[in-house]
Amino acid sequence: MSGGPGDPSLWSSDPLPGRPAAFLWGYIRRWPAHFGGLLALVVGAAACAVAVQYGMKLLVDAMAAPDTDRSSVWSPLLLFIVLIGAENALWRSAGWLACRTVVGVGVDIRLDLFRHLTGHPVHYFAEHFSGALGNRITQTAGAVGALTNTITWNILPPCIDFIGAVIVLSTIQWQMAAALALFVLVVAGVIGGVGVRGRPRHRAYSDQAAQAGGELVDVVSNMWAVKAFSARAIEAERLESKFGREAKAQRGSWLYLEKTRMLHDAFLWVMAGGMLSWAVWQWTQGRITPGDVVVVTTLTFRILHGSRDLAFALVGTTQQFGMIAETLRVIGPRHAVADAPDARPLVPLGGAIDFEAVSFAYPDGRRVFRAFSLHVPAGQRVGVVGPSGAGKSTLVGLLQRLDDPQAGRVLIDGQELTAVTQDSLRAAIAVVPQEIVLFHRSVLENIRYGRPDATDEEVMEAAHAARCDDFIRALPEGYGTLVGERGIKLSGGQRQRIGIARAILKDAPIIVLDEATSALDSHSEAEVQQALERLIHGRTVLAVAHRLSTLGGFDRIVVMADGRIVEDGPPSELHARGGAFHALWRMQAHGLGGGPAARQTG
Repeated sequence: MSGGPGDPSLWSSDPLPGRPAAFLWGYIRRWPAHFGGLLALVVGAAACAVAVQYGMKLLVDAMAAPDTDRSSVWSPLLLFIVLIGAENALWRSAGWLACRTVVGVGVDIRLDLFRHLTGHPVHYFAEHFSGALGNRITQTAGAVGALTNTITWNILPPCIDFIGAVIVLSTIQWQMAAALALFVLVVAGVIGGVGVRGRPRHRAYSDQAAQAGGELVDVVSNMWAVKAFSARAIEAERLESKFGREAKAQRGSWLYLEKTRMLHDAFLWVMAGGMLSWAVWQWTQGRITPGDVVVVTTLTFRILHGSRDLAFALVGTTQQFGMIAETLRVIGPRHAVADAPDARPLVPLGGAIDFEAVSFAYPDGRRVFRAFSLHVPAGQRVGVVGPSGAGKSTLVGLLQRLDDPQAGRVLIDGQELTAVTQDSLRAAIAVVPQEIVLFHRSVLENIRYGRPDATDEEVMEAAHAARCDDFIRALPEGYGTLVGERGIKLSGGQRQRIGIARAILKDAPIIVLDEATSALDSHSEAEVQQALERLIHGRTVLAVAHRLSTLGGFDRIVVMADGRIVEDGPPSELHARGGAFHALWRMQAHGLGGGPAARQTG
């Protein structure tokens, strides 16, 4: 946490600090001048505020003295005015610096949490609502900002006021100073203890709020399904239940704070009445001056109201700490797949792929591979087929290092994947999945995602090669047309060809086709197939396919079942054998290619 926002060290796979205090300390260390300056300004302003009360005492005493020259009041008046000006100047400077600090730290926190979040494996995102994760990042930055503001305006000033009041009252009568100190410490201890006991309620509210927000985003992002299945009423009822649980948790958190406020008000009444009665009695006995009564009165009320703000702020900070702690629990754990400390960039040498005695099982215990081996020479086009659950998708995931095997090795051009950086590995692989993921950005930006430094001309050249230039230019704003969330404004075939254009632009030595045409109609499939021919030319290709007809021109077919290779060879040779591949081919050739049986082949 010691670098700047762009520091590569912040991409570390180490877990984030487990405790909110340690997490916050990292940002204080990163912004020492800002936090140090803010502390100095607040302390100075609060000290001036206490000194103003003492200046008022001097002024009143000067005015009340019967035998004093009336001109003597001007010096305490001048001191009083200077202190007020200094206090205001310091508070406004603190406000300016707090603005810069809170905003800057908020940006750093969101970037750091995003960077750590993106390091988690793909299955992590299948286990959490994407909306809830995004909300947690935003809410955590907000919680840290609120915490900084609370400490700056509601915790530090009352603490300085308390210390200053004790010092000032000690000059008047040490018994009053001791009584005030003792009472404030008792009140702070009781209110603080009550606030800590309310932490579970505040944490429960934070958790319910994140869940409700995630559910809402999930429904909105799947609105097509909601409308298609006439499920608006059902989803409204479901959200009503979620919002109801969130509201119940919020009420519990809120009402607990109100109970704390009631307790503090009772303390406030007793302390104010006691201190003022004592001060007036002391004046009737001639032991203190009118100025002393004024300063005791003003400081007592200042401390009492400050202690109320302090107590509520301390209780409120438990909510903020609870929210930060929950985010660290969900987002902060160590990455399951991480770069080695000495990882180096992959050096592509043609794209040869090797799986050597690989064993792999998912966290739920489901075993996929046991001593699995496969060699794909550089430049070879290999099709992978087999029934559902055969291990095809897992094979592709291990090649991209979305997971690590428990035993064995995966290599590209003789370089073990665990020894190279993940970014350099994935830069050497272009993937065209069954469902192309597009951002709600322009067509140009979505294609350029394959190579961010590409020129507009290079993007258009890739689009032309992928046979999508014509339909792009026919869009309302051409390459500048926004495609909608997840590319909803485009047809499946159009999205697929944009995905292929993106892969062509990437110009990677290894191409992975993960059922790239299985969801398309025959016309779209023919257009996409032509685009794929341009993409895979001269590269190493690993293609998972449902439709065996798309693999007719491949060099080799690997048939998998139960995590094992049951057949391996050129398509013509496998046909001649009359084995598993031939049986699958005949099944599709007899008109089952669009039905359930065909789906079982992928």
